This record gives sequence, structure tokens and C-alpha cells, in this order.
Amino acid sequence: MLMLGGVPLVWGLLTKLLQGTFGSDLLAGISIVTSIVLGEYLAGVLVVLMLSGGAALESRAVSRASDVLNALARRMPSLAHKKTAAGPTDIVLSEVVIGDVIVVLPHEICPVDGTVVSGRGSMDESYLTGEPYRMSKAPGSTVLSGAINGQAALEIRTDRVVGDSRYAKIMDVLKASEEQRPRLRRMADSLGALYTPLALVIAAAAWFVSGSATRFLAVLVVATPCPLLIAIPVAIIGAVSLAAKRGIVIRDPAILERLDTCRIAIFDKTGTLTYGEPTLTDVVLLGGMSKPEVMALAASLETYSKHPLSAAVVQAAAEQSIRLLEVEALAELPGQGLVGQVKQLNGSAVMHDVVITSRQKLPNVDAEGCSMLPPVAGGLECIVVVDGKTEALLRFRDSPRADGRPFVSHLKPAHGLTRVMLVSGDRESEVRWLADIVGITEVHAGIQPEGKLRLVEQATAEAPTLFVGDGINDAPALAAATVGIAMGLASDVTSEAAGAVVMDTALERIDELFHIARRLRSIALQSAVGGMAASIVGMGFAAAGLLSPAGGALLQEAIDIVAVLNALRVSWNPGSLSDYGDHR
Repeated sequence: MLMLGGVPLVWGLLTKLLQGTFGSDLLAGISIVTSIVLGEYLAGVLVVLMLSGGAALESRAVSRASDVLNALARRMPSLAHKKTAAGPTDIVLSEVVIGDVIVVLPHEICPVDGTVVSGRGSMDESYLTGEPYRMSKAPGSTVLSGAINGQAALEIRTDRVVGDSRYAKIMDVLKASEEQRPRLRRMADSLGALYTPLALVIAAAAWFVSGSATRFLAVLVVATPCPLLIAIPVAIIGAVSLAAKRGIVIRDPAILERLDTCRIAIFDKTGTLTYGEPTLTDVVLLGGMSKPEVMALAASLETYSKHPLSAAVVQAAAEQSIRLLEVEALAELPGQGLVGQVKQLNGSAVMHDVVITSRQKLPNVDAEGCSMLPPVAGGLECIVVVDGKTEALLRFRDSPRADGRPFVSHLKPAHGLTRVMLVSGDRESEVRWLADIVGITEVHAGIQPEGKLRLVEQATAEAPTLFVGDGINDAPALAAATVGIAMGLASDVTSEAAGAVVMDTALERIDELFHIARRLRSIALQSAVGGMAASIVGMGFAAAGLLSPAGGALLQEAIDIVAVLNALRVSWNPGSLSDYGDHR
């Protein structure tokens, strides 16, 4: 057993030694070799068991469920439906060339960057662009590979080959950032850097003074840093378990050692400090109708629309208990927008001609109404035209989280952060509007994935960084940051790139993760430092000849048990983990 378990371990230690990356397990390797040379096989077997147990626990703690790049590849379809004279034909994605017309069926992922040539619907591009809304698509609209189609089939002319697509570029950037991620020292190795030389000095001194190599071995066996090799992995597993109970999936346990060192926090806007869904925020009346009248007509028409803002109008009408009216002759006309005939509020058989359009299309519907419009503000908007007259402008925004401002104000004093940034692919007016609400002064708008990655790399060069985001477009930045946290489960790719995933998207979970990391560090240090202190006392007895190598191994086992039992406290439910609520 000693040879079977010891040889691979010693070989691994020799490899680390040659690479200059050895850590706290060096003493264990020396103990195994010395026990074989001196014939103290029982002591050697005990050390092998301790070392193997620690390695197994650590391997379990740091294993990840799957690979980032594999997740990217899985998400992208391998086939495309090419339009031919005989009908749609499935071809391998790599065979698609510029100019091919591809049919994208409802709810499918778009395989190419291109332009819509037939069909009307909407696509969810939030994973790629950071824009929080489903985008309407009609002939002439551009589409991005990786976007999720809505409920209508679309025909798309290919504008870029697969290797040059937006999705492929994000995958390339993510791959580069994964390969360049720096390796950070583990807590055990940091402590072992101080403990290992001390143990070697005591062991060598005992051998030199007594002339007994057995005492040298006994000191090393007692000194084997099993509280480092076993207790710390146990504590990490406990922290992962505790986080899971709180709805936080730890994909890279190393972030638990790094989180408390972060000094710069970078938040993506969509889905982190906002809910990621548009809501109606303002109704600007421009004609003679009242707000309830405008809302009744608009919501009745929008009920039958797939436009990304339709649900927000219908939801607002429901919240105001506005009764929906009968709709006829519904259509979406090029150059105008959504049109239809809506029954009057008084129950008359006469119908209103209602058009819901945009600022750009209004001249085609009511040219005189253009002069009535207020200046463009942040967010999205649509215009309601009734019987040829512009009656109202509806404004929408991606709603900020109610607890966004208290959460941001809590970060610096509670967790030692020195800078907080807000980044987004959205327009600057929209991003600054949110930044003012949540209390962030440093804003970066119109940032694409490559730009986010550069921003994170620059910030990380100054200090450890925390990046919080969702969507595939955040994956490179999540991978490059010191700690990356993904909000929600919208994307497997984002989850793979992040060190942790907050399942329910609550901001309070991020604060709890800080406290879990702090709890891990505190208890792990108790186990490690306490265990090493007890080992140093045992080394004194071994150096004096009062402990044999086997006796030293048994003493070390007793120390290990106490250290591990203490480390298990990390997983105990402490009740309230966060003090975030105390500051709201």
C-alpha cells in the first residue's frame, strides 16, 4: 500500500519541485521517502492516507461541472435550414456561405449573422448585446448569430461566414481570457510557505543533535501539515454547501479565497441592477384624450402584438384595472407600425382607428404630430395615434431593482471596495439614468464584450476585481475578473465562465457570498493555525525522542480530527449571514 499510494504522490511532488510550484505538501513527500529508507512503514502508510484524503477532498472542492467552451459549442446549432427550390434543406453550419438564405424556426437559435428577408417577429439578443429587450424583426432588420428567435419563422440572408460571426468572436475572446487567467496561490500554500521551513529546521536540528535519523522522521511525520491538506478542503466544501443552501452555486471554490480581497466591483447593467424587463414609466398626453382612454386603446391593440413593449403596456393597463376593448382589422404595416380598429369606450359601434408607431415612422401616420413630440429621453418609447391624431407618447425603461441603491452604498463600507463601476452595451443616457438611481458615479456605456474584457483586465491590473453580470456577452469579462458572479440561469455559457451563480438574482445573495467567504477564511485559519500550533508542540516531543514515527503519525491523526471537526462548522447554518438588511 505504501508503494502503491506513495510513489504517485512522491512523483507528483518531484514534478512540482522541478517546476518550482511545491507547497504545503512538501513535508509529506519527504516523510514518505524517509519512512521507506528507515523501514518505518506504518508511519509512511499513515502519511500516505492523510495526503491522499486531502487530495481527494480538494479535488472534489475544485472540480467544475463542465467546460466553458464546451457550453458555448453546445448552445450553437450544428445545422442550418438552407432555403432551396425544393424547400428548406439541413446543411452543416460550416457549409453556409455569404448570400445563403437560412430559415430560422420559432424558438430556434439563429445560426448566422445576417439580414431578415422574409417574416416578422422578435428575437432575444440580450445574451449577445446586453440590451434587455426582445428586438422586433422585419425585412431589412439585422440579426446576430446566437440570438433566440421568437414565435414566428424568419428567413435570413447570411452576411458573414460562421467563423466571422458575432458569436464566434465572443467565443474567441472567452477562450483567450480563459487561457490567460492568472493562477492565484491557495491559502494552504501561503501558510505552508512559513510553516515548511520551520519544520525542516526543527527536524534537521533534532537529527544533528541526537544523531538519530528516526527522530528526524518523527519530527517530519508530526509536522506533516494535514490541517492544511485536509481541514482547508473540508472547510471549502462546507462553504460550497452553505452557499448552495442560500441559492448560490459555487462553480470555482477558489473564489471563496479571493472574494474578500476584491477592491473594485464592476456591474453589468442588464439583469443585475435591473430586472431585465421593460416597464411603462410615463404616458405623455399630446391630444385631447385622457390617460385611461389612451391606455385602454393602446393595451387592447397591444394584446395581440409580439412587440417587446407590448407586454409592458398590457401589464400597466391591468395594474390600473383598465378594461380591454374589442379589436378588429389588426395588422402590422411597413412604415407605420401596429394598426387596428378598437371599439369605443362608451360601447358605441363606431370604431377608433389606432396606430402604435415609433418616432421615426410617425411622419407616415401623422406628419403634424411630429412637432408635438417632446425631446428624446432615455429608454424606449412608442407613440399612440388615434383617428389620425397623435394622442400620447409612452415611455419605457428597464426597471431598476428596488434595493439597488442601498446595496451599492453598502458595498464600500462593509466589504472594503474602493471603486464601483457600471458597464453596459446600452446607450449612455440609459446607463447614466440607472447609475444616478443606484448611486454609481463611474459609468461605461456602449461597451461590447471585447471592451468589457479590456476594462476588466485594466482594472484587475490595479486591484482584484469583482464582475457581476448575466448574458453570454458578459462571459469573457466574468472569466477574466478575479471573481466573476453570474445572476440567474439565463445562460449555461455565462454560468460556466463565472466562479459563482446566484440562482434567484437577489442582490442580497452577493452580500451573503461575501460573508460566506469571510466565514470560510476565519474558520479555515482557526483549523490550520491551531493545528500547526499543536503540531509544533508535538515536534518538540518528537525532537526530544519522546515520540516514535508511528506515535507521531497517530498524534497527527488526532490533531487532524480536531481540525476537521472545527472546519465542518463552516457548513453549519448560522441563521442570518448578511448584514445588508441592517443598512436598508
